[in-house]
Amino acid sequence: MPASDRLGIDLHLADQELLAAKRIAVEPAGLTVPQYAALFVLAENAGISGAALARACQVTPQAMAVLLRHLTDRGLVERAPHRWHRNILETRLTDRGRAALELADDRASAVEQALHAEFTSAERDHLRQLLARATSALRRAADGLD
Repeated sequence: MPASDRLGIDLHLADQELLAAKRIAVEPAGLTVPQYAALFVLAENAGISGAALARACQVTPQAMAVLLRHLTDRGLVERAPHRWHRNILETRLTDRGRAALELADDRASAVEQALHAEFTSAERDHLRQLLARATSALRRAADGLD
């Protein structure tokens, strides 16, 4: 299959541009994109476990453990045992973490707004439908390789 027919290349380029723009956006807050994503999810899910946070951020539990250790060491999150399930650590944003998230999210939202503004409402809906179809096709293709 020639490169010009491979939609995966176009998807990859768009994804890389989005990640690059978000990396630039969250950098002044002292965050990486994965750290920003974790703080973003934590803001909406105070007390979430590390395993649940990993699932929400689509990373492995091991990767999330490293990320959370770094955020904890920097004072951006705090972790404490659940009051009923002592072997589950609840994770919450600190005030410092909330401030970092606010700065990062203001800037990341500007990136999302620029992308949003590029398309009409109908085009955004259509793009989402096309991306959902692409996701389904890729899952089917991966399942067929097993």
